[in-house]
Amino acid sequence: MARIAFIGLGIMGSPMAVHLQNAGHQVTGFNPSPERAQPLVDAGGARAESTAEAVKDAEIIAIMVPDSPDVRDVLENGVFGNAPQGALIIDFSSIRPDVTAELAAAAQAQGYRILDAPVSGGEAGAVNAVLSIMVGGDAADFAAAKDVFDAVGRTIIHVGPNGAGQTVKAANQLIVATHIQAVAEALIFLEAYGVDTEAAMNVLGGGLAGSAVLEQKKNNMLTRSFQPGFRIDLHHKDMGIVSSASREAGVVLPVASLMAELMSSARANGDGGLDHSALLRGVERLSGKGE
Repeated sequence: MARIAFIGLGIMGSPMAVHLQNAGHQVTGFNPSPERAQPLVDAGGARAESTAEAVKDAEIIAIMVPDSPDVRDVLENGVFGNAPQGALIIDFSSIRPDVTAELAAAAQAQGYRILDAPVSGGEAGAVNAVLSIMVGGDAADFAAAKDVFDAVGRTIIHVGPNGAGQTVKAANQLIVATHIQAVAEALIFLEAYGVDTEAAMNVLGGGLAGSAVLEQKKNNMLTRSFQPGFRIDLHHKDMGIVSSASREAGVVLPVASLMAELMSSARANGDGGLDHSALLRGVERLSGKGE
């Protein structure tokens, strides 16, 4: 079992840190809001007052923060120079692939090993330890992280060198956003014709239209309950990553462009803090049925 520092104890990071502690690891967590560490403390872990304190004796450093600047800050102002040489950094955050590659080079130059390991599955996946994890980095480092990944995920795939994990995650976010939008539009269409929407969603889920998105998000939409499992603000950030990376690669992704605009519209209408299933509200607004 390993000494693990876990930086970022939000909706996703908190249950992941608890799973690692319950798996027998010695986990020390840090979050800018100290109360977010309480579930980890309750599970037998420890709370640090800073990133530097959390990583000082860590063999493995897990990071789960919102965006590229946050990861850069954690590494440059907390991990580098404070964590032991040779420590393995696992960045579970979803950030820009080019920033990941840059930070990986900086980490390696200072004697650290690093993997980008963004996850998919939302809050439910984190709570139930069934996340899909797409990992970029050295194959030997991937093997060394097996016990960590096994404690928090179910589908764990090494997809290439540093940055590859983030590229796959960007593709994942494009697919998820498009599925959510399709489910939302289907529901508004069904409601317009007075169909039993719960029955309709159930039968759709049993056919080719079925998906994890439909299964996990249909109740949010049916009940108009959008407590965040994954916020529109974060999905908007991810669609920005898709947009910039696709331009850099010289590929044209029309649906991605549309989804980026729909995420922007949702935020402009005050829905950024809601679950991404609240894209339904945008369909309602376009149909003249919104607030």
